[in-house]
Amino acid sequence: MTAVGACFFPAATFSPSCNRISSVTPLLAVSADQIPASTAVRHGTVKKEKKVKEEKEKRRMNSWNEYFEQSKEMIGPDGGPPRWFSPLECGSRLDNSPLLLFLPVMYSCIIYRYVYFPLADLVKIVERTVKSEYQRSPSRPIYLVGESLGACLALAVAAHNPDIDLVLILANPATSFSRSYLQLLTPLLEALPDPLSPGLPNILRSTAGESLRMVLDNVVQGLPLQSTAGELVKDLTTFSLSLHVLADILPKETLVWKLQMLKSASSYAQSRLYAIKAQTLILCSGNDQLLPSQQEGERLLNLLSKSKCELRKFDDSGHFLFLEGSIDLVTIIKGTSYYRRGKYHDYASDFIPPTTDEARKVIESNSLFNLIASAVMLSTLEDGTIVKGLDGIPSEGPVLFVGYHMLLGLEKIPLVSRIYLEKNILIRGIAHPMMFMRSKTGKMPDISSFDKFRIMGAVPVAPANFFKLFSSKSHVLLYPGGMREALHRKGEEYKLFWPEQSEFVRMAARFGAKIVPFGAVGEDDLGQVVFDYDDLVQIPYFRSEIESLTSEATQLRSDLGGEVANQQVHMPLIMPKVPGRFYYYFGKPLETKGRKQELKDREKSHEFYLQVKSEVERCIAYLKVKRESDPYRSIGPRLLYQATHGFESEVPSFEI
Repeated sequence: MTAVGACFFPAATFSPSCNRISSVTPLLAVSADQIPASTAVRHGTVKKEKKVKEEKEKRRMNSWNEYFEQSKEMIGPDGGPPRWFSPLECGSRLDNSPLLLFLPVMYSCIIYRYVYFPLADLVKIVERTVKSEYQRSPSRPIYLVGESLGACLALAVAAHNPDIDLVLILANPATSFSRSYLQLLTPLLEALPDPLSPGLPNILRSTAGESLRMVLDNVVQGLPLQSTAGELVKDLTTFSLSLHVLADILPKETLVWKLQMLKSASSYAQSRLYAIKAQTLILCSGNDQLLPSQQEGERLLNLLSKSKCELRKFDDSGHFLFLEGSIDLVTIIKGTSYYRRGKYHDYASDFIPPTTDEARKVIESNSLFNLIASAVMLSTLEDGTIVKGLDGIPSEGPVLFVGYHMLLGLEKIPLVSRIYLEKNILIRGIAHPMMFMRSKTGKMPDISSFDKFRIMGAVPVAPANFFKLFSSKSHVLLYPGGMREALHRKGEEYKLFWPEQSEFVRMAARFGAKIVPFGAVGEDDLGQVVFDYDDLVQIPYFRSEIESLTSEATQLRSDLGGEVANQQVHMPLIMPKVPGRFYYYFGKPLETKGRKQELKDREKSHEFYLQVKSEVERCIAYLKVKRESDPYRSIGPRLLYQATHGFESEVPSFEI
């Protein structure tokens, strides 16, 4: 978990019995990479990516060995109870940041070896802090992040305090203890010979560098439950290099006590789930060898449905989720839209721009599609000159991009990526509300598939969001044709389905936003619709499914008539083609600055609206003609060109 840079939260971590603040904390505290004034990945830096990534990882992730070595210095007995400690390695805080309290999986293990605190006392300690902080800032939420046993503790505190605004983030919660192999580990430990405890540090020191599996294979040879132990330790190999340190602070009796604590905490939390009202995010690993975490996540999701609850799965991750280099809790919080500074999440004011690393990962996840599309982009300068590239796009906002929504909305992927890479501009897309709500029936796309769009700034369509984005001088992307245009029928390629009434002109004029009309073509070179909505509704089964999906999705423009209000949710059958190429043409920016009063007039506003629509249609027509003269329109010639000139080289296209 990242530990360097600008803080989302003033964070505190539940610590063992100690009275000092330590640099060990950033391994556990929630933070993010430094958010630069300009968050972008520059074009042409692919060769440096590997080196930059390696250096970044060294800086971001403290090793297990370092963590345990520093932990040894913190756990000396001082006669005090468990307490909180805060990070030192952290950047500047955001205004009105909420508090985050972190309850790590290891906290009940590292408590000084001869002092074992009852579960009820631990609950009271956290609860006391929660109440105190709520009194100080009642208008801001308090985040409780709990791992494994810590998740049980967080659930218990939330159940006791239903009237406090809490946000729970539960990683592999130990509420599944009764269904795990861990419950069988207690008799195994009790069966181990007594000399094991004092001798274990020496054994582990001599095996530094070996996996925990190899160590326990030697230790439990010939003992009952050997096969069970072998399965349990798969997930512990992550920190095998630090076992000699761990052995110093975890004697046998501590391990037994921890298992007993897990059992009681699981039962305690289970009996109070009915009282949970807190907003909850459950994070579950698919390769957790200690607990059946994904099954438990599904179960908790159903039980906590009365509260706002979401689930995210990490199929390749193990039990210690936050200690894996590929997992960043901050990115998860941003992608799920769980970061808020007030009672509700505000998609404009609570949005945190993606870090360079976050943006890179999102763009890389679409690298194959971007390679296939090999987008050609044209823009228009203020004097009307058409140029290759994006020099004609205004750098200063507010700017509103208005264009054609290609089949399935595929055009937005190269568009957002290229503008971000080349212009250092983050496009805030206006998106359908279905991208921000969990499916009730399971028939809609899983909400997690849209996390990367939320990381990159997508917001649900709403007048209030338009207002906030324009007031913050953002670059906004709008498709007036919406779903009807993106899920068009056969033979409707490049046909606009815009509302008859103007929808965005007066809002843009209010803030003096520049409107950039654009066209995009290429969907007909990628696939062909062979079974569309009109075909699907003729079949009773598909008609029923479409009606179910449409009723579940938020209805937009329900007060309007015509095609644009007819936005049935369905998936057309598309026959793929040998990939062609995508083309974009951004027209000359249209000024609204100084026309606020003029465009308040409904007739004038409508005239301007039709002008924008006409410009989009002109851009599409221009591209359809010009692409015919592109010698690299097909993927074959493009691949041949890149094979001879390098795959990082830009493939030429037609002459302007």
